[in-house]
Amino acid sequence: MSEHYALIADQPIDEVAVRAAVDGPDAGAVVMFHGIVRNHDGGESVRGLDYSSHPQATAFLKQIVAEEVERSGVRLAAVHRVGELAIGDAALVAASAAAHRGEAFAALEQLVERIKFEVPIWKRQHFETGTSEWVGL
Repeated sequence: MSEHYALIADQPIDEVAVRAAVDGPDAGAVVMFHGIVRNHDGGESVRGLDYSSHPQATAFLKQIVAEEVERSGVRLAAVHRVGELAIGDAALVAASAAAHRGEAFAALEQLVERIKFEVPIWKRQHFETGTSEWVGL
C-alpha cells in the first residue's frame, strides 16, 4: 500500500472502510480502536464536543501513520473526526493488521498515542452546566 489511509473527516467515520484499509489474507489479527465521546470528564457531565483542526492536520496524520507502519511493519489506518460530536459518536477510529495479535495491539496503541499528542486537533467540551472548556491547546 503506497498511500496510507489517514483522514480528517467532518462526517461520521466509515468504520468498515478503516478496517478494509488494513485487512488482508496474511492478517491473523485485525485490531480496531474506537475513541468514543463520553458523557463525563473530570467529574462533570458532558453534553457534547467540538473538534477543530489545523489546516495541515491531515498531513500530520498521514506522516504519523507512515512512520508507524515503517517502524512496526504493521498495516495501520486512522480517521479522526472534526466538527460537532454527540455523546456516543466516534471521534477516532484506527485499525491495525498483522500476522499476530501482540504486534497488532502494540502498533495500534503506539499509533493512537501519537495521534493524541502530535496531530493538531483541539477539543472543546460542552458541559451540562452550560460552560465549556478547550482541551489540547
